[in-house]
Amino acid sequence: MTLAQTLVDQEAAIRVAAFLMFLGVCAGLEAWRPARPWREPRSQRWPRNLLLLFLDTAILRLLYPVLAVGAALWAEAQGIGLFHLLDAPLILAGILSFLALDFTLYAQHRLLHASPLLWRLHRAHHLDADLDVTSGVRFHPLEMVFSMAIKLAVVAALGAPAVAVVLFEILLNASALFTHSNLRLGNGLDAALSRLIITPAAHRRHHSTRAAEHNRNFGFFLSLWDRLLGTFLPGAAKLPLELGLGFAPGSDRLRLPSLIADPFLSGPDAEAEKR
Repeated sequence: MTLAQTLVDQEAAIRVAAFLMFLGVCAGLEAWRPARPWREPRSQRWPRNLLLLFLDTAILRLLYPVLAVGAALWAEAQGIGLFHLLDAPLILAGILSFLALDFTLYAQHRLLHASPLLWRLHRAHHLDADLDVTSGVRFHPLEMVFSMAIKLAVVAALGAPAVAVVLFEILLNASALFTHSNLRLGNGLDAALSRLIITPAAHRRHHSTRAAEHNRNFGFFLSLWDRLLGTFLPGAAKLPLELGLGFAPGSDRLRLPSLIADPFLSGPDAEAEKR
């Protein structure tokens, strides 16, 4: 059995193992070199954010007969999708699929901020006044349903190789944990890394309450799209930022039931936050 086939066949186990490994590494690093003092104890934040992750996963499994890797296998079996029609070499199809999927997440993220309706779904991710590694999995279930529909469509349309989708999903999870971690890298290392990828300091500015920062750095992994499309804003290790959308730690609006209900409870101010 080839490595690629093993990755596809053991996708779920490999992704869970990789997630737990990156969660532990990023949690340890942010405890060692925190960028900001936490306003809310991790003992309160972690259960809420991880429970939301479990809920998201259960809903996706319930609503979709296949997820991203399943869509890639289905497209391959049916011989549909751009790369299957062109009979593109696996390596070329894999690289282009990775770039296309990463750009799709960038474009989707911009749309979530630009659309008043979609912002209500994404807003739950921006509510907290703290960021830590588990913020990378704190998304509203309806946003996850929307995001998965787009991902399935792109994977099928491209005919993305299943092994490339597995690797992309692993890297996407790792990147989400890393970019949201409360980790201080230092300006030199951050500047060097941000030439290629979105760093914690750069993404921290995206969570700022200031609109000039809040609507920048939309990338999930590569910083390329932000740089090409004029939305990149360099991070800084000691830049003062107010995070979240004005709710203090311990607020009822930050509890899990309120986060789930937030798209239906947000007041008129919600549209102003995205600008």
